[in-house]
Amino acid sequence: MKHESFREFAKQYAELAHSPAQEQKRRLWRDLNSLKFSRPAIYVRKIPYWEFFDYSAVKSEDRLLRGIERMFAESVIYRQKLIDDYIFEPWISVRAVLNIDEKDRWGVPCALGEKTAQFGAAAFDPPIKNEEDLARIKPAKFEIDEKATAERIEKVKDALGPDMDGVLDVVCSRVGVFCEQWHRDISTDIAKLRGLEQIMWDVYDRPEWFHRFVTIMRDTVLEDIDKTEKAGSFRAFNSDNQAMAYGGGLPDPVPQNKVRGPSDLWVFMASQEFTGIGPELYDEFMLQYQKPIMERFGLSAYGCCEDMNTKIPLLKKIKNMRRIAITPFSDVRKCAELIGPDYVASYRPKPTDMIAGGLDEDLVSKIIRRDYQILKEFNCPFDITLKDVETIAAKPQNMIRWVEIVRKIGEEVFGAA
Repeated sequence: MKHESFREFAKQYAELAHSPAQEQKRRLWRDLNSLKFSRPAIYVRKIPYWEFFDYSAVKSEDRLLRGIERMFAESVIYRQKLIDDYIFEPWISVRAVLNIDEKDRWGVPCALGEKTAQFGAAAFDPPIKNEEDLARIKPAKFEIDEKATAERIEKVKDALGPDMDGVLDVVCSRVGVFCEQWHRDISTDIAKLRGLEQIMWDVYDRPEWFHRFVTIMRDTVLEDIDKTEKAGSFRAFNSDNQAMAYGGGLPDPVPQNKVRGPSDLWVFMASQEFTGIGPELYDEFMLQYQKPIMERFGLSAYGCCEDMNTKIPLLKKIKNMRRIAITPFSDVRKCAELIGPDYVASYRPKPTDMIAGGLDEDLVSKIIRRDYQILKEFNCPFDITLKDVETIAAKPQNMIRWVEIVRKIGEEVFGAA
């Protein structure tokens, strides 16, 4: 039967998504992001499925359907075994088709080049090499291909079948390309356009020119937000805080909820490319350009993998800041003291210590107990997020066990929820 495996996995995923445990997790995240702390939420953000997962049961050949079926299979066969606080949502989000080539969103190639193998580095050739190249930038306009978008949505609905109507909703994300996570922060794209090392020189060698560069990017993002808002294209599920985007007084990120615009949504931003640039120059050349973008939204979350030690005092000046990352490259005590009880700390231990080199339970327990005590000392509401895990040595049971250890230590330090 056509789509048989897709529908079977969808049915199992729907049962998981409608289980009472999901509402318990929603309450936990709502409270945490509203600064009502009971225990640290646990979120495994990155799972290296390619090391251990058997995709032979996934039968869809269409690229869109195969991606969705893979998510179903990963969730029901493995992810639910983690027993973390990740929420399985009862809907499928399909991206609207934009009338642009995403890699050419700035009018010039904006990518890290083509990889010659499945894994490894790409050959990077930044398109903005000379100052006069700035004139080549012609940002893509906000324009949706409605016919192609409708066909994508219908394809997914057809694969699900009529039995899934009202059980797994198919929703469409219609935001502009510069409203998306790694495009709106400016920092990611400017390094792709100019080169990571080069921007470190530019802030010293040609500051006025660099300000013009970042001004163009900021204004492009703001214009895209304006056009998306004017088109009524923001949806509640477009909330993004690099965790579970519940709480903080904003509408839950579910399809049924209406939003006025970005002021009802979370926004996530980062500046990993500026981690080697001092706080004064980071503030001048990046944060001051990110600030008006963040403040268009209801609440902001900040920080991915960069060193946050010197950034937090600057981030606290953003009027709608709510979540701040304590990354593997940051000093936990220093960050916890700066964050205190007024923001949610997204605590992210080093995956190399936690699981990437094998699971050393004594080491994990020592680090997590130490850092939990520090966060408790400074009254930080926080979650623990395991991210950027590139390997678990093909031992999926280790990740399941890691969650068990972390949860047990949380109960010991903060009490059972």
